[in-house]
Amino acid sequence: MFFSWAMVACFVTFQYCRERQLKAESIDNMLQVNNLHIIDALENENYKPDELTLGIPRLKGLRITILNLKGDVLFDNAIDTIANTENHINRPEIAQAENSGSGYTLRRRSASTDKPYFYSATKGKKYIVRSAVPYDHSLTQMLATDSDFLWIMLSITALFSVIGYFVTLKSGEVISRLNDFAARAEKGERIYADLAFPKNELGSISSHIVKLYSHLQEAIVQRDIQHEKAIFEQQEKIRIKRQLTNNINHELKTPVAAILVCLETIIEHPELDPEKKQEFIQRAYSSADRLRSLLNDVSLITRMEDGNIAIDKKEVSLAGIIAESIDESKLDHPDSEMEIITNLPDGELTIKGNEQILISVFRNLLDNAIEYSAGTQIDITVTETNDAYAITLADNGKGVAEEHLPHLFERFYRIDKGRSRLLGGTGLGLSIVKNAVLLHGGNITVKNKPQGGLQFDFTLSK
Repeated sequence: MFFSWAMVACFVTFQYCRERQLKAESIDNMLQVNNLHIIDALENENYKPDELTLGIPRLKGLRITILNLKGDVLFDNAIDTIANTENHINRPEIAQAENSGSGYTLRRRSASTDKPYFYSATKGKKYIVRSAVPYDHSLTQMLATDSDFLWIMLSITALFSVIGYFVTLKSGEVISRLNDFAARAEKGERIYADLAFPKNELGSISSHIVKLYSHLQEAIVQRDIQHEKAIFEQQEKIRIKRQLTNNINHELKTPVAAILVCLETIIEHPELDPEKKQEFIQRAYSSADRLRSLLNDVSLITRMEDGNIAIDKKEVSLAGIIAESIDESKLDHPDSEMEIITNLPDGELTIKGNEQILISVFRNLLDNAIEYSAGTQIDITVTETNDAYAITLADNGKGVAEEHLPHLFERFYRIDKGRSRLLGGTGLGLSIVKNAVLLHGGNITVKNKPQGGLQFDFTLSK
């Protein structure tokens, strides 16, 4: 309230001074015109100072003083004699005119007449002319500001003070609730966005503040959850890597030990017959080949875990990848009587991916079905959508027990460990499949078919 009145007082004072200044300049302009007229008469028409008869109809009691450029009075129509008149060069209006060509003094008492005047001086080439009007009641009225303006401003201020008083009373409830909110926030209590406020502008602002704070609290909670989740995932990665290292170490021991036994036998028994020696060499070669497959699979998984930075993708033909995978599987299993049937949509099936990794997906699934399913047929079906391919690869074999299904994609997980090693499996095939599908923006699931056999369903983004 006090601030409002202070602002009004400052504004009124400024406006009063400004209006007074404008009116003073208006009077000065009128006198300056008169001064220029006199200077023109003196300097161009060769009038003498005492020959001038001057007057301004709107201003009574006009006083004319003519000085030379040194400030000596040559003529003054308000005094009888100028013999003893002092030099005017230091008078404020004369000094201003001397410096800038014109000047005025709002109210100064004359030394010769002892009356207050409004002075306006103008400098010419030879003379300085000063006009003055008495600072009487008429001039005071001209310089006075409009009192109506002052009363209007006071009335408006009073009205706003009353309105402000009632608004302050009404906003007290909002301030009280804001204070309660601040106290609860300081204690770290949970703040919900449904905290009610009065339906006014301040209440709306307060409600927005509470909602923003509530959202901030929720964001912090979510951040902490994500942070804990990230820590858990990091620890899980460390655990999986440690487990992978241990599994790799365990898996490497078997082929390395077999190779060493075969080579030691050949070295320590040079008298072995050629057929026996060839058998040990063949065993060593098979173990070395299995070791190579294991290292290749580990390297492939490592590359996929590095993400897209380590693996280049380009436009490739999905139909071509499936055909090449089938051809390679048939070459690796020449004795297999498994029939592979494909059901692909017409047209060119293009996908952005890594060709070799996509081939490994179909190769591992085909090899898995050929070696372990004991079936006679594999069906590959592709369905195209706007942004992906849905693929089903199923066999008509014996399937697997339900308890094994959740673990099939785990690294080194084997249903029949002895048979898997005998067939040269590394235990990483289906894990490679899952990582490769995820790398290409898809997902994969596995289930037993009702009529028998195992069915893999997965998607690949285009």
